Amino acid sequence: MVERGVGRMPTKEELGGHRIHARESGLVDNEAEDEADAFRQIRQFLSYLPTSVYKLPPVEPVDDDDPIDRREQALLSLIPRERNRPYDVREMIDLIVDRGSAFEMGRYYGAGQVTMFARIGGRPAGILANDPMRMGGTMDADGSQKLEKFVDLCDTFHLPVINFVDQPGFMIGVAAESAGTLKQGARALCAIDAATVPWATVIVRKMYGVAGGGHQPFNRFVFRVAWPSAEWGSIPIEGGVTAAYRREIEDADDPAAKREEIEARMISLRSPWAAAEAFNAEEIIDPRDTRPVLDDWLEMAYDRLPADIGRKTRPMRP
Repeated sequence: MVERGVGRMPTKEELGGHRIHARESGLVDNEAEDEADAFRQIRQFLSYLPTSVYKLPPVEPVDDDDPIDRREQALLSLIPRERNRPYDVREMIDLIVDRGSAFEMGRYYGAGQVTMFARIGGRPAGILANDPMRMGGTMDADGSQKLEKFVDLCDTFHLPVINFVDQPGFMIGVAAESAGTLKQGARALCAIDAATVPWATVIVRKMYGVAGGGHQPFNRFVFRVAWPSAEWGSIPIEGGVTAAYRREIEDADDPAAKREEIEARMISLRSPWAAAEAFNAEEIIDPRDTRPVLDDWLEMAYDRLPADIGRKTRPMRP
């Protein structure tokens, strides 16, 4: 059938191998080295979920060797002072969650968006983050589909969600337009808004544009804190200055110097402290305090999960 339809006979790997479905189509979430690794991953995946939608996620005993008040000094220097330099977002998450508890889903599909399960204080949660090492962490069509599916999964099985935000915005360009990035992005934002599980946001660095603005549901209270490295706005300063001040820059004797002058002025206004004073974040926290702060929030989040939980009125989307 394939040969008649496409005019040639591809190999089985070309037609439906692990690389296609784990890295291009997103049909497969994770790859395994062998059968033993596959069963190991399945056991770990199931360990975060209740046995059915009629029960709460399983809470594990707290490890005495991994205290809740652990404050990792490495978090103070993990975010580079140079705003456009990347960092290891997985290392950041590992420094915050219970040691060895992070389990990533779909790493190679929609790579700018990170989706994980992890525990803090023994309580499982869904983890969202942006990977600045992949497309700067921008949201493309694949990443939007990945986020939508993961949020639905967490909502279906009552896992609170923690979103570590470093989002410069939706991907732009011809390829992004052809892929329907805005359409897929709108679906992802609708999935976030439709979720009913407790939600916490930690603004790590950038939070720009519609993609950045859709970092949490806005139809209910959501816990939101920021690191001192946080910044947010309608569009990133560098590209935004060129668009908003084009005539002023072009009319200047030295356009490059004028653009740099305006950018420097805008950057001086991006302080998270001013945003916090405008109630855009509940608190600016020391990055080292992220773990104990989220543990306190998760304790309250689990207390708020209703005892009579069950199926969602909206089913999980594949």
